[in-house]
Amino acid sequence: MSGTPVHGTWEPAPAARWEDAFLSGNGHHGALVSGDPNDERVVVTHHTLVRPNGAEHARPPRLAARLTAVQDRLTAGDLTAADGFTDGRPLQWVQPFHPAFRIRLRRPAPSASDGHHRAVDFTTGEVTAVRAGTGSRLFVSRADDVVVQEVTGGDLDIRLDHRLPGVPHGLRVGQGTLLTPEGALLSLRARYPASDRAYTGVTLVATFGGRTELIPPGVRVTGARSVLLLTRVRRHTGEADVVAEARRLRDLLDGTERPYDSLLTRHLARHRTAYLRVTLDLGADPAERALPGSELLRRPHSPALLERLFAAGRYHLLSSSGLLPPRLTGLWTGDWDTAWSGAFTTNANLNLQTAAAPAAALPEVTESLAALVERQLPDWRANARAVFGTRGAVAPSHTDGESGLTYHFSREHPLHLWTAGADWLLKPLVDHDEIRGVRDPRTAAALAEAALFYEDFLTRTDAAGHVVVVPSYSPENRPANGGPGAINAAMDLSAARHTLTTAARYHPAHAVRWRALADRLPPHRINADGALAEWAWPGLDDRYDHRHLSHLYGVWPLEEITPYDTPELAAAAHRALALRGTENDSAHGHLHHALVAARLGDAGRAAGALHRVLDGDFFHASLMSAHYPRRDVYNADAAHALPGVLIEMLVQSTPHRLVLLPAVPDTCPGGELRGVRTRFGAELDLAWGPDGARAVLRPHRTLRVELRTSSGAEPLHLVAGEERVLTLGTRRPTPPPPPMEGTPWQHAPGPGSPRP
Repeated sequence: MSGTPVHGTWEPAPAARWEDAFLSGNGHHGALVSGDPNDERVVVTHHTLVRPNGAEHARPPRLAARLTAVQDRLTAGDLTAADGFTDGRPLQWVQPFHPAFRIRLRRPAPSASDGHHRAVDFTTGEVTAVRAGTGSRLFVSRADDVVVQEVTGGDLDIRLDHRLPGVPHGLRVGQGTLLTPEGALLSLRARYPASDRAYTGVTLVATFGGRTELIPPGVRVTGARSVLLLTRVRRHTGEADVVAEARRLRDLLDGTERPYDSLLTRHLARHRTAYLRVTLDLGADPAERALPGSELLRRPHSPALLERLFAAGRYHLLSSSGLLPPRLTGLWTGDWDTAWSGAFTTNANLNLQTAAAPAAALPEVTESLAALVERQLPDWRANARAVFGTRGAVAPSHTDGESGLTYHFSREHPLHLWTAGADWLLKPLVDHDEIRGVRDPRTAAALAEAALFYEDFLTRTDAAGHVVVVPSYSPENRPANGGPGAINAAMDLSAARHTLTTAARYHPAHAVRWRALADRLPPHRINADGALAEWAWPGLDDRYDHRHLSHLYGVWPLEEITPYDTPELAAAAHRALALRGTENDSAHGHLHHALVAARLGDAGRAAGALHRVLDGDFFHASLMSAHYPRRDVYNADAAHALPGVLIEMLVQSTPHRLVLLPAVPDTCPGGELRGVRTRFGAELDLAWGPDGARAVLRPHRTLRVELRTSSGAEPLHLVAGEERVLTLGTRRPTPPPPPMEGTPWQHAPGPGSPRP
């Protein structure tokens, strides 16, 4: 390809809005950097920072005693019977995510304004800014869990400032400033109104040369060669031990003139290794690759833009995953009033953000998701008992990261009735296990709990002897002629089947029982429009103009419906996709559409959905995305999901199948995708162009898989440790092929509300 893709972005001016600030993070702490050497503003965040709002005491509704009556009415034809299946409470949002404070670094004597350059390097996680001999560089260490910033050139006033947009009245803030042998120690403690909970930030200021003096609530540094700032935030009850935290920060100084470099070296061993596992090169014009991000965003059909957004998406996804997976805003916000509480929304948003992690070789992301599931599994059990009166586990549709209890719901959006959440959250973890060839006991435990729920819940049967999912909810839609709490939502059917059959693989002792129950689930229904119905229960009419594509869950992320194995259902799913509207133009809706289209082999539809995001002004100069067009509402869905969309358009895999180039967009006639992981345990490098393609597989297991291309299918035998090279002739843009036709591949062994 032409040159090397850009692994970073830059701008010729500071960020005027916090949304345009460049981002760094380690999955615990985050930093938003404005990049102004004369007045640097670094907003510090932490995944645990959620503001008490009463939700910390909320519990799931106790509705189990009323369930039988509601089921009777629904199955008897009362299509609104579930509308009153609540305990009458008002909508309760989860505890909202918020920033900690900003570190303010102002120069008493500003430097010249020309020559400004701010950048973020995705390979290192460093954010830099330079101007006329002054500059700063910052990263958030994965090795030491600390925000590290070095500033050079000129004198500085430094302070911690909690006064960010939306800061609540009644926040009790105390600040401390102390001179130390290294320079100074700054602290800020904020206690939430009417709560015993608080958070404390500590910044150690280490100066090299010069003089430090107190100017409360901050310090002034004059004549220093450089200044190093080390910052940590802790959420706590009671009082934080600032002295002990200062001691731990002081221990990070290695006694040299450049401790920044040694801290960076330790960080790179973890960050750079993870980031560079997968790369995408679309052979973009070098002149376009050199453009600042804001200018490149004005060229929505440029391969250079796709390259950079792919790189930025993996970078931001990695940087926001650690203690927890990414929130609606990733790990970042500059405002206390985050939309939708900055929650983890599990009925599309978190799922789309994390779906690419297994194939994109980011086990750091799946590990953060696995840890969240493990911590919250007891709460999932409580949900099942309270709402449905069953054993097992039901995941909530919203969580703040602390509680996994279901309490965010309303009459209009009865999210407490949604039972497919555990399956969707566990899907990336199952994919990750398949890639490794090792089953994580945490995933096994959660699958067993989800299967137990279905054992107890699926007790109703229809006239044909199929079990009935009732009540059933298709997020966040409703039948055109009924209430949102309905019967046999397509997503619920697919999720129940997948949970039961997957849990059977993980738990052979229960396999016969769980597979038998899965076999009793009803088939999907094709409606009068020839489309896969969103509800498989006769008499429930579809409502097409909606941002969610919950009913196509069997196509993506599952493989229950494919053009190869279930062509009739795939055609009906394709019809359903074609009929689907875009409702409020949510970014996640467009990219979900692209993912389903790619699975169905519709390159044009997948590319069209992708380009509605690229053409819609969804990305800030930071290359973090927005929820709506024209950069409305800071939101990570598009940024984190886009790499997964591109991978699905180029490579798809199951434990027994490899599909190459299923939906290549016309704007990407050639390129190289390196390092992708497949679910049958092989790493894959893929290069394609107008004259053909070449794939290199490095399998870790010996097995046979089915190889699919635009010309058909054939078996592919792989041997552990033996590199396999595949070559393909000229690619033909054809519809999904019928099963087991011939293929031109030759094999050569290698050398070894609105809601989110």
